[in-house]
Amino acid sequence: MSFPLRFAIVLSLAVSTFFCGKSTFCSTLSAQSVPAGTADASQADALPENADDADPSVEPPGVNPTGVAVRRSGADHFMRIRKDRDGQPVSLDTSITRYQLTDDQGKMVHVDLIGAVHIGEKEYYQQLNKTFEKYDAMLYELVAPEGTVIPKGGRNAGAGGITNPVAAIQKGMQSLTKLEFQLNHIDYTQPNFVHADMTPEEFSQSMEDNGESVVGYVFKAIGQAMAMQQGGAKDPSLSIAMALFSKNRVLRVRRSLAQQIHNMESGMIVFEGKNGSTIIDHRNAKCMQILRREIANGNTNIGIFYGAGHLMDMEKRLLSDFKAKRAGQHWLAAWKLAKTKQEK
Repeated sequence: MSFPLRFAIVLSLAVSTFFCGKSTFCSTLSAQSVPAGTADASQADALPENADDADPSVEPPGVNPTGVAVRRSGADHFMRIRKDRDGQPVSLDTSITRYQLTDDQGKMVHVDLIGAVHIGEKEYYQQLNKTFEKYDAMLYELVAPEGTVIPKGGRNAGAGGITNPVAAIQKGMQSLTKLEFQLNHIDYTQPNFVHADMTPEEFSQSMEDNGESVVGYVFKAIGQAMAMQQGGAKDPSLSIAMALFSKNRVLRVRRSLAQQIHNMESGMIVFEGKNGSTIIDHRNAKCMQILRREIANGNTNIGIFYGAGHLMDMEKRLLSDFKAKRAGQHWLAAWKLAKTKQEK
């Protein structure tokens, strides 16, 4: 059945990477004071008003390269699978989407929503690191105690090997896809980085108040997987199994997992409790509180680096609560999905 694979993806990519509580993963992070001050900010780089039109390699909204209209889900605003003119996958992309608003003094503020995928190409994370340097304040996700700093190079298994089952799942995915972990390559020590997420205590309290639990997540994920199968959706376990025995195993596995991750990002509603969800809504609300603080501090060029599944809700908050206007978008290739010349 499809549930084991789907739940493993949800567990390893949507939960563990942003969560730092009383876990094996958290013990590998060094808790120390976050350096004060922010990096010198350059003038905000302008994003194209319509990046899809500005970049000829990108499909226009709602149209594929063959000119046939396609139906896009909400997730396609922030994560997509780009295809060539023959309909073959080229890359799994995440977006940088710009919003303009004014602060209480009438000064223009730029806020960029930067979608994250938690395993990707090394070059993808290098490109993000360069992008992050340009912001006055770079807000990031990580459920962790205040003052936690992720050291360069992220985590390691240590002498005792991998004991965290989630880490073991991620290690297996890395081996299958030949991709890299976000925490191993993003430089969270940059002086403009600002923690903009819940503490473990806030996270736990929010779940309790909202009637949520990890067990509840499991049953909801099972129900979603069963509903998808009854609705005629293909079993992802079968596509992965077939990929494992193909001549081009890594590419086939990447393509299958990319589709699952894309679907997962648009299906995070499954985790909602009686008042939204802690994983998405309540953490996003905390991030927006930090955003207001940074704007009040005089920062006018701000980035928010969160999982792509968070960004639909964040956009709604920016448009309604901050009276922001969408001002441009461009895309970064997180996974290469095209065949090489040797493979064609």
